[in-house]
Amino acid sequence: MKAKYMVTSGFLGSGKTTSMIAIGRSIDRRGLGKAAILADDLGAANIVDAEYTATTDVMCQSISGNCICYQHENLVDKLHQLIAAGASVLLSDIPGCGIGALDNVYLQLEEREPGEFELMPFLCIADPERIRMIMPEQADLSLPGEMRFLLDAQLNEADLIVLNKIDTVTPERREELLAFLRGRYPAPVLAMSALTGEGVDAVTDYLLSHRSPAVHREIGYGSAEFIAAEQLMCWYNRRVFLEQREDKPLDFNRVFLDLFEELRLGLRKAGGNVPHLKMFASDAAAPTDIFKASLTGIDYEVTVDSRLEKSYSAISLVLNARAVADSQVMAALADDAIDAVAQKYALKVKTFFMESFGMMEEGKGNGGRASKY
Repeated sequence: MKAKYMVTSGFLGSGKTTSMIAIGRSIDRRGLGKAAILADDLGAANIVDAEYTATTDVMCQSISGNCICYQHENLVDKLHQLIAAGASVLLSDIPGCGIGALDNVYLQLEEREPGEFELMPFLCIADPERIRMIMPEQADLSLPGEMRFLLDAQLNEADLIVLNKIDTVTPERREELLAFLRGRYPAPVLAMSALTGEGVDAVTDYLLSHRSPAVHREIGYGSAEFIAAEQLMCWYNRRVFLEQREDKPLDFNRVFLDLFEELRLGLRKAGGNVPHLKMFASDAAAPTDIFKASLTGIDYEVTVDSRLEKSYSAISLVLNARAVADSQVMAALADDAIDAVAQKYALKVKTFFMESFGMMEEGKGNGGRASKY
């Protein structure tokens, strides 16, 4: 029996990882197969989504360095590894502003590995707040207008659109959003909350019972609009070890939330924004004690998914930012923010890894990034 495979797209902060975990749990819980997640992102293997997914009960593996669109052999090898480990339903994602995976992944699999995988519907996760950018109100959300192109292209590329985070809106607003999506895009539209579980089983059943037609759709990939949007974005990834100088236990939840605020203030002063900023930390001896939180814009509240239950005198932190800012500016802002919390809490900081790269910068061709170690 062929393994099923699905790619998930969606704008930064839409909840792709949480959605894949919820769908994977639905599959496993109801005995519909053995789910596995292949977590993808640009840059090296210091990615919050992969770290967090590894703490859940869904089988997972990471693939990094570049989008899965541009590493076909590695993607197929990773999928084979998951199948060998017992997985029968494979779920992977692409970076939050990515488009073009329908051609570069699905069509390439059909051409180069014909019949090896059953391709489930190409899924796009949408969230209520981001959709406002392309609704008649044309909300800017403190993001450049070029971001509308990427969101619109993602929704046009999909075989199935899922409105996520329905727990954050009223039933009336939900119906308004669904009507807009159904009136503008050709793909079927469903709704769910990956956080609460509402609608997840129905989405899972649709995905398992339908197959992607795997046909090219013209979405403007590589166009002037695409390049203009990509040029505005940078990726920032860092892993640091934070240690209290006097070996005093700290509530690192406070430290990390202060770090979010320092980054928010710095971006606001620099005229930038961060469509998605994520942080993850865990106790190596007790990996279930984790901190995971995200920020989806300088004008929004930090969303905390999990807090540390214990105090620590030292801990490792993974920080990922997808920012509307020059890569060097973002790196300097992050340095300043980390220095500020280090001074406030008397911390020693050791950086094990850091990279900051613009999507269209020189050096991107070498694995998709320009890195500093």
